[in-house]
Amino acid sequence: MRYINELREGETIIEHYLCKSKQSLKSRAGKTYLSLKLQDKTGMVDAKVWDMTNDIKAFDENDFIKIDAVVVIYQNDIQLNVKRIRRSMDGEYEPFDYIPCTEKNIEEMYQKLMSYIKTIESPYVKKLLEFIFYKHPIVSKNFKTHSAAKSVHHNYMGGLLEHTLSVTEICDFAAPRYKHVNRDILIASAMLHDVGKLMELSEFPENDYTDDGELLGHLIIGTEMITEATAKIEGFPKQLESLLKHCMISHHGEYEYGSPKLPKIIEAYILHCADNLDAKSKVFEEMIDNNSNQGNWAGYHKMLQRNIRKSDYKEGMK
Repeated sequence: MRYINELREGETIIEHYLCKSKQSLKSRAGKTYLSLKLQDKTGMVDAKVWDMTNDIKAFDENDFIKIDAVVVIYQNDIQLNVKRIRRSMDGEYEPFDYIPCTEKNIEEMYQKLMSYIKTIESPYVKKLLEFIFYKHPIVSKNFKTHSAAKSVHHNYMGGLLEHTLSVTEICDFAAPRYKHVNRDILIASAMLHDVGKLMELSEFPENDYTDDGELLGHLIIGTEMITEATAKIEGFPKQLESLLKHCMISHHGEYEYGSPKLPKIIEAYILHCADNLDAKSKVFEEMIDNNSNQGNWAGYHKMLQRNIRKSDYKEGMK
């Protein structure tokens, strides 16, 4: 198996990949070509089919395909110039080679995240977390292995768990350092802030937006989950419910990033900062890990709108 993160300019490869997207486009000269995104467990690569010959057999998005291609560099990124394609046949590929997965131990992360429930003092908040994580039919089954995003950060199996644990740990670190913080609200919000992604994104290998993901989004889906859960907990305080839901809908921090409300309580603001810190730091990490450039500069990242440099300083270097 020739993994995507091993590809180098000038190579000719014959390999199987998962086709994540397929677009039929026209060049400036009016010639039809295909623009593809291909995936394996190490990442994703753009591919182009410039010549629509008989060697390009029928295939669809989310098919496993066998390609014959040349590796080129376009705008400082690896790209594949594909000459031949056909659908892969059963037995020619191992599906788990095409599903990216966290490098961390999923069971250890899950047990560490669940251990935070025991530290909650409010019986109402504790029951809420127990209800969603232990009794919700989708959360209890899929939270360990779901991704946290389609493409931006933690977009692999276990990514949602890894991101949620990191955000919770950051919030736990911040809670005693600022006055007026209700730790129960902050920790519960951190644990629940992205739980709606279980319904926003489909499972692998698709890992794409569902209808509810497109129409509602995980902020609204997660808030509705809190509403449904608190309705089943006798005597759950209405004000506490509103504070938790405010943290959910405001954790993106800005209107331009999809928050219907700005953070208006200190717990919501800390949650937003923790979420942003972990997500953006992960983007840096993945950019450097997937870098194929020589030297210290990993390249320009469109979302971050900056060039990323590897801080690989060693003592004695000038």
